Amino acid sequence: MDVTLRVWRQKKPGADGSFRTYHVQDVSPDASFLEMLDDVNEGLNGQGEEPIAFDSDCREGICGMCGLMINGLAHGPQRGTATCQLHMRKFSDGDTITIEPWRAEAFPVIQDLIVDRSPMDRIIEAGGYITAPTGSAPDANTLPVPKQAADAAFDAAACIGCGACVAACPNSAANLFTGAKISHLGLLPQGQAERWTRAMAMVERMEDFFGSCTNFGECETACPKSISINVIAWMNGDYVKAQFKNPAKTGRNNL
Repeated sequence: MDVTLRVWRQKKPGADGSFRTYHVQDVSPDASFLEMLDDVNEGLNGQGEEPIAFDSDCREGICGMCGLMINGLAHGPQRGTATCQLHMRKFSDGDTITIEPWRAEAFPVIQDLIVDRSPMDRIIEAGGYITAPTGSAPDANTLPVPKQAADAAFDAAACIGCGACVAACPNSAANLFTGAKISHLGLLPQGQAERWTRAMAMVERMEDFFGSCTNFGECETACPKSISINVIAWMNGDYVKAQFKNPAKTGRNNL
């Protein structure tokens, strides 16, 4: 199959960028989208041109490094799929495919299709972990976890932190990402000791960088792991409760 690519090219942060057109021939329908870009870059290298810069690592839909706007859709047209798992058979012979980096104020472009997603790391640093000293790893059944809570925590923990939710949101909100991280720890017994301080710290750090959620639901649609927006409701509930659980920080009196 033959396709035409319109690719965003930008040499460095803050520089002017523009779309460049590339005609790609004899693309295998079984090639992944990133393998197709690899072939394009091999051709550019052979012509002495600068290859297209894009992020990737595991290429198994696990690491969250990949992430492109493909024809205006985060990760492309196939739902529940990361860019690295998208295959060219989802497109038709002769298609024109527009490829852009994540478009969000919190994600400035570094080069071409690569953006700086470090603000998401700042949210995790604010409290997305468990610090309680627990000694050696306990046996699996030492701490019983209700199946409903375990299933919900597992679903939330599937978040790979790719940033598609931010890129898809009209407000560039990171509530799905933050909600997933807060809820998957808050649902488990090990996460209870810091549950309220964690919710407050992560939400407030999120608000330093990202827009506000207004329930468009685009984040859930774009998420390659199909994480439910229910995690946002969990996060909001814990944040409200945290206002009363942490009176010293909020200035409230104990109730």
